[in-house]
Order: sequence, then structure tokens, then C-alpha cells
Amino acid sequence: MRNIFEKHAGRFARTESYSGRVASAFAVPGGVALVVLLGVTVAEVFWRYVLNNSLLWAEDLATMALAVVVAAAIAYGAREGSHVCVNLIARLGGRRVTRITDAAARLLGVAATVAAAYALFVHGSRGASYGAVTPSVSISHAPFYYVLGASLASYALLLASQLLLGFATWNGEDPNEPAD
Repeated sequence: MRNIFEKHAGRFARTESYSGRVASAFAVPGGVALVVLLGVTVAEVFWRYVLNNSLLWAEDLATMALAVVVAAAIAYGAREGSHVCVNLIARLGGRRVTRITDAAARLLGVAATVAAAYALFVHGSRGASYGAVTPSVSISHAPFYYVLGASLASYALLLASQLLLGFATWNGEDPNEPAD
């Protein structure tokens, strides 16, 4: 079984690189949403404390912008390896054990992210009929469900490619293994 994966190690590495680019692309809408969030916050502070008034739409827009920031952080953070990890298993069990635990963790991660992405797409498509809108100015939640679902789908694709690349480099160094 390992020979099959080892033969296609180059393809798996390219697939991992491409799926990483897709995940990295989420940095752009995440950055734009962060600028929007900053602008809304500054505008709301100005209106509230200088003009003694409040912007009706500020909380709704800030909440939705924050949802985009979180979605972007999931995908981009996965690509950059910035999610929290603990290398306790590597210290106690060594490389032989972590090969198995890495594969199991990636497989469970793929299953969880695919299930979550599917649920987000389903709920996003039905959100309007359930009244899934923001309370003040009725911004529909549907596009934000789709953005978060796409982010999780991108993460699932990245994890799946890392799983296959891990199988291909089973006897060598896994390029996606966390540094000690």
C-alpha cells in the first residue's frame, strides 16, 4: 500500500501546494473584512461619543465582517500552520507513533470539516426561509454561511492533501509535521 502512495508523492505535493494556495486566497477577503471592521468601529465611536448618536447598522455590519475574518483565519491559519498544536505525543512516543496519530488526526479533521462545510451550505441555502438575518438592518446570513462553508471546505481539501502526502512520505520526513 505504501508503494502506491510513494509513487505519486510528487502529485500529492503539487495537490497540497494548490490546495494551500486556495486556503491562502482567503487572506484577501479576510483583510478586507478586517478593514471594514476597523472602519465601522471607528465610525461608531465617532458617532456615539462626538455626535451623541448611534449608527443603527454598525453592530450588524461589524458582526458579519467578523464572521468573514474568522472564516479567513480558519483557512489561512491552517495553511500557515498557525493553529495551536502540542507535540507531547512526539516527545513520548517518537516518530513511529506520530505517523499514526498524524494520519488519524488528519482523517478526523477531514471528516469534521466536510461535515461542518456541508451543514453550513445546507443552512445557508435555507436561512432566508428561517429568517436568518441580522436584527437591526436585516443583512442576510446566507452569504456568510457560504463563506464559512467554503473556508472549511478549503481546510478539508488541505487536510486531505496533507494526509495523502503524509502517506507518500511515510518512511521519510513529513513536510507538514510541526517543528519541535
